[in-house]
Amino acid sequence: MNRSQKVVLLLFFISLIGGMVSRASFYYHLAYFWGGLFLFAWVYSRFALWGLDLVRTTRVHRSQVGMNLEERFELINRSRLPHLWVAIRNTTPLPSSQGSKVINFIKGKEARSYLVRTRLIRRGLFPLGDTILSASDLFGLFPVERKIAAKDSILVFPMTVDITDFPSPAGTLPGGEAMRRRTQQITPNAAGVREYYPGDPLNRIHWLSSARRNRLIVKEFELDPLAEVWFFFDANRHCHRGDASIKLELNPREIWKRVIDIPLPPSSFEVQVVACASLVKYFIAKRRTVGFVAHDRNLHVFPAERGARQFLKIMEALAMIEPEGNLPIQSLVDNQAKLIPTGSTVIVLSPAHPEAIIETVYTLERRGNHPIVIYLDAASFDMVESKETNRLIEFNFRAPYYLIRKGDNLTQALCKSAY
Repeated sequence: MNRSQKVVLLLFFISLIGGMVSRASFYYHLAYFWGGLFLFAWVYSRFALWGLDLVRTTRVHRSQVGMNLEERFELINRSRLPHLWVAIRNTTPLPSSQGSKVINFIKGKEARSYLVRTRLIRRGLFPLGDTILSASDLFGLFPVERKIAAKDSILVFPMTVDITDFPSPAGTLPGGEAMRRRTQQITPNAAGVREYYPGDPLNRIHWLSSARRNRLIVKEFELDPLAEVWFFFDANRHCHRGDASIKLELNPREIWKRVIDIPLPPSSFEVQVVACASLVKYFIAKRRTVGFVAHDRNLHVFPAERGARQFLKIMEALAMIEPEGNLPIQSLVDNQAKLIPTGSTVIVLSPAHPEAIIETVYTLERRGNHPIVIYLDAASFDMVESKETNRLIEFNFRAPYYLIRKGDNLTQALCKSAY
């Protein structure tokens, strides 16, 4: 029982007692009034949400940090009774989410809708959250609520920055022999033909051979003699520093823009995620074959492939990955380096101790690969003077490296090698 109900009941009993003591009809009339008011409010509240339904639709279920999420809320009154007011409360855990609104006087058989734009400022998988409809009687004595369960969720990819120049070495063919690796992708290297199988794309049909043999024949292709590009992502909880939360004051004038630049969180892990996503985008756009290895709570290994499908798989992993691993970067490389063909480019992203990075680089070089280090100065994210970073310059391990500190422009940092 809320405070308003207690007050009305108290007035009812005071009026009733006053009438019994004084025998005055005035007090009885007051008692009838407060009792009738209480009963009327209770009955009215039973119908406050009767016939109402809410439809919540989202245009996309995948988006990216910096973009706008558009949702449409439609409140439908399926009954013939009007409703004076209904409050819609959005309980989604999505940061800076919008959608809560009060709608006044909904006529019978009427529908009201409104559009909500939420700026995405954090990567991850977010349920759109339950939506709560609230209403009450005319006097607010009996508030009622109805919870509408969430049906959808949205996956927010990490932000990417534009990279215009990055080392892109060509492949080396081991033993001087041609590469004989079949692929489902169309490349300039045609390897032969075979019979058509259900599911083969029509653009791979070789029509001349099909007409000659009177059955469908498709072409087979081999991979280009280009080095695979592998990313080793360090998610070791003991290495990363900084705070992943971000407080952003959005300009109301920018709410209608489709994409805006979001400042990087002061976290070495979040900056590493953005750097990895940007480099993956860069190499996929150049039609390179890209692989990905990381270990947080689980081991994530994506064999080297190319194309938009591979890009989406890696972006999904980067959207969900957290600094919860306990495997050092050198151990991760030792365990998974057998997957990497000789001559591949291996990009190591890590804030680990320089000794561990140097050991990792030597391991890759001994296997005939070409390592590139994206080194994050974790101490700078703790506002501590870093003495370990300078040790990278002292060691000549014959590999290019890129140094990233807190507050650096990521585009410039990834386009200018420190070696």
